[in-house]
Amino acid sequence: MRRVRSTDTSPERAVRSLLHRLGYRFRLHRKDLPGTPDMVLPRHRVVVFVHGCFWHRHPGCARATTPSSNRAYWQRKFQRTVARDRKVRKRLNALGWKVVVVWECQLKDMDRLERRIKREIPLRPSAERRL
Repeated sequence: MRRVRSTDTSPERAVRSLLHRLGYRFRLHRKDLPGTPDMVLPRHRVVVFVHGCFWHRHPGCARATTPSSNRAYWQRKFQRTVARDRKVRKRLNALGWKVVVVWECQLKDMDRLERRIKREIPLRPSAERRL
């Protein structure tokens, strides 16, 4: 468990690269916001979380398995994580932030993820001119 990274994971770096390539500018891991979002796009009032399917329990995903040993421990741990994620999303929404969650398994189809990002976070005209 000590080796499990919480920041700068390869899925997070892939999403950062995609956002930057699309012309979005962002800040990383702002500690002054609930949940310390992975990416914050202040101009758009959007925060992005890159969630691992296993740790954050992506519904219906094959990666969201539960280890067979010590199942009670893992179920409690996963329930706390999901509850914390829900609470953080509500707090951010109450503060006027839009929350975008990118799941680890969605990185398999980057074209689809790119279309989703463009749909959920429209670029402002001033940012489009710079491209």
